[in-house]
Amino acid sequence: MTSTNDAPVTPYDGCGRCLLGVRRLSRVQAATSSPARQRDLILDAAAREGGHIIGWADDWEVSGASDPFTRPKLGPWLKGRHGPYDGLAASAVDRIGRDVYEGLRLARENASAGRTLLTADHAGYWDLNDPQQEQEFTLKLFMAQGEHRSIRTRNRQEAERARREGEVAGRPAYGFMHVRLPFGGKVSHTENEPDSAVVARGFVRRLLTDETGRVTVDSEAARLTRAGVLSPADWSRVMYGKEPTGGHWNGNIIKRICLSDASLGYLTHKGKAVLGRDGHPVRIAPGLWDRQTQAALREKLTKAPKGPRAPKSELLLPNVAVCGCCTVRLYRTSTSHKSGIIPAWACKARTDGLLGSEKCPQPSAPIAEMDEFAERRFLTEFGPAEFTERVWEPGNGVAQRIADLEADRERLRADRAAGLYDDQDDAEWYRREYARMGAELREAKATPEKPAGWYSVPTGRTVASEWEKADIVGRRELLEEFAVKILLFPARGPLKREPRMQFITADEAAERLGDVLEEAPANAA
Repeated sequence: MTSTNDAPVTPYDGCGRCLLGVRRLSRVQAATSSPARQRDLILDAAAREGGHIIGWADDWEVSGASDPFTRPKLGPWLKGRHGPYDGLAASAVDRIGRDVYEGLRLARENASAGRTLLTADHAGYWDLNDPQQEQEFTLKLFMAQGEHRSIRTRNRQEAERARREGEVAGRPAYGFMHVRLPFGGKVSHTENEPDSAVVARGFVRRLLTDETGRVTVDSEAARLTRAGVLSPADWSRVMYGKEPTGGHWNGNIIKRICLSDASLGYLTHKGKAVLGRDGHPVRIAPGLWDRQTQAALREKLTKAPKGPRAPKSELLLPNVAVCGCCTVRLYRTSTSHKSGIIPAWACKARTDGLLGSEKCPQPSAPIAEMDEFAERRFLTEFGPAEFTERVWEPGNGVAQRIADLEADRERLRADRAAGLYDDQDDAEWYRREYARMGAELREAKATPEKPAGWYSVPTGRTVASEWEKADIVGRRELLEEFAVKILLFPARGPLKREPRMQFITADEAAERLGDVLEEAPANAA
């Protein structure tokens, strides 16, 4: 055994008093039950009973109402995955759990396994066969459960009050940060958090400007994970001074951020914008994007992706390397070389019996050789070119105002249909607010609109500079963005060409390959 940063351990020696220290906190900042205080109480209790600590199960940020057998640190010990121990030691019964059923279940299964139970708030080991001690143990659990229920009720009531008043409660959404003035006080306002806002706007831009169908929420999640960008959960932990856990991005996370009203800068509850007393959503910060962009994202993300799927392998030329004889994309395979068996690209169309490939000689070439050729020719052709960036111009905001008003009015209609404004006072308020929104909507529609749209601006970045700093997947995306193809011909025979590898641009590919390439089945890389 090794010790944690603050909690010493001794080796397991089979003395019958080798105890596992159990520590738990719902919030690490809770000073009344700090890790150091729990450690000292456990060590003192173990020493008093002649025992010693052989390991620690430290569950931080874990609710006391959770099942002990599913806790990240304690669970594996209880299931016998971390080796032998003779009993459990905790600073108090409520550190074992704040649920009567779960606490009694743990105590009984612990006793059935022949292990002891020790807490610093009780003299000696617990003997639940003694009716008086069983009653005391159950009473402590019951009091802990009642306290937990009271805390949960107070938190829920405070969250409901904050929503009614349009106040911020809870952690900020991805891309935002709460500002507390004075420091440590209540949230005074919310603003965009620079780093995460740039990340969010970046993947939104890539999703909306992609015309190949290969930039998806899943491919963006993989790209962000490869780049080491903190996932939203880890970003939130770091914002609150905690260590990241190494969580990964996934497509559902990105889709949720794209479509959430929180990203528009609104106060939200259960995914919906909270309405203020005037019937409009409560805005707490500048949005990461506007409602029109959100509508474009919703349309983009609900459509089935077109074209071949983005390759998952870390190779440079999937969907780029093509047989020059039958125009079918090449497979990854292996071939004999003077240095041994090496990975290669090869055509297998004739072997697979594809129509039109009956006379294809199925050429092949080493992957490294084709990668080097593709890089050299691509940078020669496009390296000096400067990238432009498509930027969204929201116009004069009239369209956004109209979209917001229509969404607010639709929300009121839905609430009325659900029976929320059936009382006389509520019905009068509903008619008054609905009429006011209608007037505002008519006024907005009468205002001349400067249309929103995308326009291109220079970035100062060249294709060569982007290629240099990109990883293998980023370089593959560059090749696919420029829609280039690498044709491979046989080294001998009647279909031999010189050079046997040919680099063709998008226009040449459309002319030489036509629709045959698009109809060919995608080959696994």
